Amino acid sequence: MDASIIGIGVAKDRLDIHIRPDGRAVAVPRDADGLASLLALLRPLAPSLAGVEATGGFETVVAAALAGAGLPVVVVNPAQLRAFANALGKRAKTDPIDAAVIAHFLAATRPEPRPLPDADTQAFADLVARRRQIIAMIAAEAQRERRAAPRIRKSIARLRRALEKELQSLDQDLDETVRGSPIWRERDDLLASVPGIGPTIARTLLAELPELGRLDRRQIAALGGLAPWTRQSGQWRGKSMIGGGRKTVRSALFLGAMVAARHNPVLRAFRNRLVAAGKPKLVALIAVARKLLTILNAILREQKPWQPA
Repeated sequence: MDASIIGIGVAKDRLDIHIRPDGRAVAVPRDADGLASLLALLRPLAPSLAGVEATGGFETVVAAALAGAGLPVVVVNPAQLRAFANALGKRAKTDPIDAAVIAHFLAATRPEPRPLPDADTQAFADLVARRRQIIAMIAAEAQRERRAAPRIRKSIARLRRALEKELQSLDQDLDETVRGSPIWRERDDLLASVPGIGPTIARTLLAELPELGRLDRRQIAALGGLAPWTRQSGQWRGKSMIGGGRKTVRSALFLGAMVAARHNPVLRAFRNRLVAAGKPKLVALIAVARKLLTILNAILREQKPWQPA
């Protein structure tokens, strides 16, 4: 008999469970008792895979409970699930339907389960995300200040000062968190040894890409959203494009690539060779970002700092 595959639709107050291949559907509350019932149901089945859809945080406790029980779990991208449902002709969307679609998607694609971030990593990622939000608010206030009346500018200036003070506090918290952990301190120092990688980029990668150093170059490029998509049909050859992956990681790597293309001798020479060969400057920059990610992945895997050779 095929091993069971479990799709779990997560709502605010309940969990809908769909079990393949027998098609059984179960619903439990999304609370401590419901999670206990879910684990009691799934443990005897020993599923080969269980999946939940990313739903703005509601899925976190469910995925953590499954992983803590030793069950293989993946958190699935909602856009992929909706595209898969449309391909199946399932236009209706309810929680039981979502659970069945998740189970079908897992059976068709067999995504690889990966360890979930531990509590410390998740808390660190929350700090990095909050820092990003504060910076976005400061930039928004700067835009408003340009066209505001003089009286409004005083209000904007007060708010900007408060936001900048909060940003300094967050930076201090991040520094204390990294320096207070021997493992994170070592990883942070290894990443920052590469010309082009500063503290902000290093900590973004630590928080948002915990798989760095544990995957091969193709897998890590896909997670970073820097793997090219080939587009061709018959005699037609379209331009390859990048996309998907983790947007915050890709944005951080682009910033690192822009700095590295000027100040990192190896990556500067690499970028110049591509431009000299006729590659557009943006394509060359993307290639630098991908090579930079490959280098960082190798550095953490080998536990050796940057060496220009």
